[in-house]
Amino acid sequence: PKARRTFQPVRRNSYHAGAREGRFWRPVNPKDKWAHIRAAEAYDRQRKQAGKRNGPLGHIALELLRELYRIVDYKTGRLEPSIDYLMRQLRRSRAAIVQAMARLREHGFLEWIRRTEPTGNEGFGPQVRQITNAYRFCLPAAARRIVDRIVGKGPVPADDLHRRETAAREMEAMLAFLESLEPPPAV
Repeated sequence: PKARRTFQPVRRNSYHAGAREGRFWRPVNPKDKWAHIRAAEAYDRQRKQAGKRNGPLGHIALELLRELYRIVDYKTGRLEPSIDYLMRQLRRSRAAIVQAMARLREHGFLEWIRRTEPTGNEGFGPQVRQITNAYRFCLPAAARRIVDRIVGKGPVPADDLHRRETAAREMEAMLAFLESLEPPPAV
């Protein structure tokens, strides 16, 4: 069905607060925080064109990503800062924050949904108002491979490998010795 225009002062594709956030937010593992940030930095460095000052994300987007990881509720994944708050924290202009968010979204590091809430006005006037967006973290496939390299299990240490081989040889020698013994007499 075709959507009906309400002429309310809100942005398109906005949802009422509480309608979708439960399915939208995902818990964030705090142990992977720095791996995700390092992956974003490596992604930006790998895709930087020669002669350009910044990569596709830019240094402001990387600052913004660090700030968002600092303020997220790791248990629920709840992340809903206002642009004004981010402007104060990062000491950047509104345009810089909005463009950095757009770059993070374009490259697959951030997603958001627009939200509204009822105003409680009776009769004439706006019935809903725009509130802060709900954000969540994502990782593009290229960054996921970088995170897997950072977080993944490393090689077995040489001393542990030597200890395991020695223990296996001793076990084989012990079993060979036990097999060479005569079985006890049957009673």
